[in-house]
Amino acid sequence: MALTVYHADLREAQADPALAALLGRAPASAPFDRLEWLALLARHCLPAATCKLAIARDGDAIAVLPFRTSPGGAAPFGTWYSFFVRPLTNAPARAPELFAALARSLAPAGSAQLSPVPEAEAQALATAFRTAGWIGAAEPCDTNHILELGGRSFAAYWAARPGQLRETVRRKTARGKVSLRIESVFSEADWAAYEAIYAKSWKPEEGNPAFLRAFAQAESAAGALRMGIAEIDGQPVAAQFWTIEGGTAWIHKLAHDEAHRAHSPGTLLTAAMFAHVIDKDRVHTVDFGTGNDPYKRDWMEAQRPRYALRFYRPAAVGHWPALARLAASTVKRRVLGPRPKPMLVSPQAAG
Repeated sequence: MALTVYHADLREAQADPALAALLGRAPASAPFDRLEWLALLARHCLPAATCKLAIARDGDAIAVLPFRTSPGGAAPFGTWYSFFVRPLTNAPARAPELFAALARSLAPAGSAQLSPVPEAEAQALATAFRTAGWIGAAEPCDTNHILELGGRSFAAYWAARPGQLRETVRRKTARGKVSLRIESVFSEADWAAYEAIYAKSWKPEEGNPAFLRAFAQAESAAGALRMGIAEIDGQPVAAQFWTIEGGTAWIHKLAHDEAHRAHSPGTLLTAAMFAHVIDKDRVHTVDFGTGNDPYKRDWMEAQRPRYALRFYRPAAVGHWPALARLAASTVKRRVLGPRPKPMLVSPQAAG
């Protein structure tokens, strides 16, 4: 069967069994790949009419790249809630061909800017855009902190944490001031407590509470919700929203009431959440999302880069100034010395 490439909206994807399977919950899936996640973003956070899927298929082999149309070209189908954006395929051996077809399908946009993209997918997409005749670069733009457990128990993991962190948890636990619980079923009362605590925390204003609430409800229905609540004298003072999927614990939100900081309720709750997902859920990875916050280093053991891809069609005259700036920044990096190396991409053919 000949390779076919097209763009679809979310309703078309939901009606296609093969696409629904590729973008569904599976043993190795991540929340940010799923059609449910994309549909919630389109409903609550993004203009739905701009949300598209670029699809390449040849028989049973399929590749999909979620993207958004914008005046500036193809944009990422994601928000601050997305740990990453990336293409998916059910035929990894054919990814070069399928991804190149996806890149060619975006040519009318004139430019494509996608982030944050995991390193492997960023390299694959860079090659695909080059093959399709684009010019651009993929450069590090953010940091993802993770913990790979390698079969360890919580006790083994905890023994390797910084001494100051372990001592804080020991002392504050011994005082018995903070009580902790972890729920797997969505509760109106718990969610109201989370929102109240978040409003009192050091965190910036929540971007889209309706989206986050709908996501929490959906994850509860799927058995993937892990909601942690810390209380002092019956009053919630810290809350955390995690989910479990694909053998990974995803840390979406955490907040504590600054008025009770002296009792370290957030730290005690984080330790309890780690213990739960490691020893009870048996995850192999904990993912703390993007952002290079210093406190994450106490809990996590590895970092990996996320990339921003910027690609342009040489024939798109309106993007020549951007291409010139890209070339100039590349020259400047070479003159100034070592920096995180961008993955530069040249076209094989203009068009």
